[in-house]
Amino acid sequence: MNHDFIPKENVMKKFAKLLVWTLIAMVLPTVAMAAGDGGAVNTGLGIGAGLAVGLAGLGCGIGQGLTAGNTCAGIARNPGAAPAMFTNFILGMVLIESIAIYGLVIAFMLNGHI
Repeated sequence: MNHDFIPKENVMKKFAKLLVWTLIAMVLPTVAMAAGDGGAVNTGLGIGAGLAVGLAGLGCGIGQGLTAGNTCAGIARNPGAAPAMFTNFILGMVLIESIAIYGLVIAFMLNGHI
């Protein structure tokens, strides 16, 4: 009997709980602001700025990890092709990092409107 297997229902229940708590955490500041004096702060833009940086960073981290891992595996299989792979690796990392910078620029643009 394999005890390492996690039933799909448990994973979906955990994901649903995570989604519900994430939505509660995102809506709670808005409700708190509505209960106050009705200031002009737009929390939606703040959440958007945080999501822009967070998701851009997450995507870049995954992309850079895959790029670095595959480059190392390629160099290990064919050490003679290391210079050509290294050039492509650096170019790929630069392009991947530009996505994070775009997310940061979007966050700054949204933050300027808060």
